[in-house]
Amino acid sequence: MEIREITEDYSVAPQIGIEHVPLIKAAGFKSVICNRPDEEDGAVPHDAIEAAVRAAGLEFRFIPVISGQITADNVDDQADALDDLPRPVLAYCRSGARCTNLYGLVVQKRG
Repeated sequence: MEIREITEDYSVAPQIGIEHVPLIKAAGFKSVICNRPDEEDGAVPHDAIEAAVRAAGLEFRFIPVISGQITADNVDDQADALDDLPRPVLAYCRSGARCTNLYGLVVQKRG
């Protein structure tokens, strides 16, 4: 599992599996955001990941973003999640790029 730190409170990763959740917790993350739609080819259903994340005592948010089609609602939802969730946060999608781009848009929106 590859984790890329964007800030000390926000990191991104490609698709995670249930087996990665103990490693995520051990790395000190308090919350996980899934930005990958369930219907995307190769996606692990978010509810399986969510169950494992919550069982490990971490928070979880599902904010599906279609690759190449980030909307204003996606940015607002991600911003709200980042305001509400305990930090540090790990966000994941297919490669981590969507989560990185989404974070950049949140920062830009906040000015």
